[in-house]
Amino acid sequence: MSQSLRILFVEDSDFDVDLEATELRRAGLTFTSERVESRAALLAALRERRPDLIISDYSLPDMDGLKALQIAREFAPDIPFIFVSGTIGEERAIESLKRGATDYVVKDRLGSLISKVQRAMKEVEERIAHRRLEEQLRQSQKMEAVGRLAGGIAHDFNNLITVINGYSQLILDRVKAGDPTRPDAEEILRAGERAAALTRQLLAFSRKQILAPTVLNLNRSVLEMERMLRRLIGEDIELVASLEPQLASVMADPGQIEQVILNLAVNARDAMPHGGKLTLETANATLDEGFVALHPGAQPGPCVVLSVTDTGVGMDAEVLSHLFEPFFTTKEKGKGTGLGLSTIYGIVKQSNGTIWVSSEPGRGATFTVYLPRFDTGARGSAAAGGPAAVRPGTEVVLLVEDSEDVRRFMEQFLARSGYSVLQAGSGDEALRRAEAHAGPIHLLLTDIVLPVMGGREIAHQVRAQRPGIKVLYTSGYTDRSGVENGILESGVAFLQKPFTAEELLRKIRETLDTAP
Repeated sequence: MSQSLRILFVEDSDFDVDLEATELRRAGLTFTSERVESRAALLAALRERRPDLIISDYSLPDMDGLKALQIAREFAPDIPFIFVSGTIGEERAIESLKRGATDYVVKDRLGSLISKVQRAMKEVEERIAHRRLEEQLRQSQKMEAVGRLAGGIAHDFNNLITVINGYSQLILDRVKAGDPTRPDAEEILRAGERAAALTRQLLAFSRKQILAPTVLNLNRSVLEMERMLRRLIGEDIELVASLEPQLASVMADPGQIEQVILNLAVNARDAMPHGGKLTLETANATLDEGFVALHPGAQPGPCVVLSVTDTGVGMDAEVLSHLFEPFFTTKEKGKGTGLGLSTIYGIVKQSNGTIWVSSEPGRGATFTVYLPRFDTGARGSAAAGGPAAVRPGTEVVLLVEDSEDVRRFMEQFLARSGYSVLQAGSGDEALRRAEAHAGPIHLLLTDIVLPVMGGREIAHQVRAQRPGIKVLYTSGYTDRSGVENGILESGVAFLQKPFTAEELLRKIRETLDTAP
């Protein structure tokens, strides 16, 4: 009890209050106090000033102690209530405990008052901590459930958007500039691209998107983005970077980390409409069991910390409880989708990290990201080369896709682009097609998540028949049947749905032209 308490004395005697207060101060307790003796004054104190502790006499002119207890339990059920009385007696004391009193002290034995106050306040702290952990667990479970729902919705939408955007591009390829129908097709494609961006954010929240991790120093990410952030936040906001010189590395997707920093900076800017200060800090830390116990989802051990602090309007407890939910926003209608912070949540979680927020109304906010420290002696992913030039194809492609609409679009487009296409809607059908085809098959183009037999199993069996075949995976989302923790191993070719016709052609050409 290092902080000062607010004690409400329900007592008609100033002398008795002075005795009790002196006893508490003698024991080193720091507090402010108020005395009431009527029902009306007690109600006003509970409603308007909410004390931390109530110490009450049993015999009062306007009401008895049990009535005071009843009022306190009705309006403030969690506040400790201790009777201090010379007339309470053992029978009344037992009755008061049954009705919700925390404890009782006989007035001529005030020596036990401090120990009973300390015990009562410790129990309050333990109850608060327990409720906080319960609420954090409920929030974590809710986020997981919403994430699973968002991932499923995004998967289905990605198939639809792939078809919409694909056929829109095919129409645009056939419609010349100046044709009156071309603007309509362009609008359809633009709307499809906006829908694709929304589903990518949902996938990030639900931790179903593909990451391309590499060994990364967060200081470099912050410094590379600093100039852009200064333009983004405006001249009325001061940007400060406080970076740990000996910062350890993490294993993360550089593009996704940039998105985390960007979204947090935009969120901070919007919280400071009249200017302020935005601080980005990095540090090395080690999370102990005590931290993990208070932060469900966190993992103990060495980590790298990235914190983003603003001096803005801050948030109350209600807003904080919904902050990472998709489509939750405090901005006015039309000013945001409510997916920025949920995207951050998904990226951090998929990177095996944890994010926490501290904020109070009028006192700004601090978002803190904890990512596991990476042993720099371990392998890192190779740098990606530039995109290969798209050229017509002549190879044979075995296409495996369980969505008939997506399969029809891909088959039609690949055939128009010069490829010979063997198409299948399932793994068993794909194996039959591969076995029956007399000539070479240059590429297996398969969805990862398929009923009965997944893409990786199909690839394994087809490669047993045709060792030299190249493989390109696609998916609207991924699970452990194709990907471990949402991260493809190095060297595997992958194309995330929804993709454009051009992206499909480019990725196929890149995969075919890559040396074994």
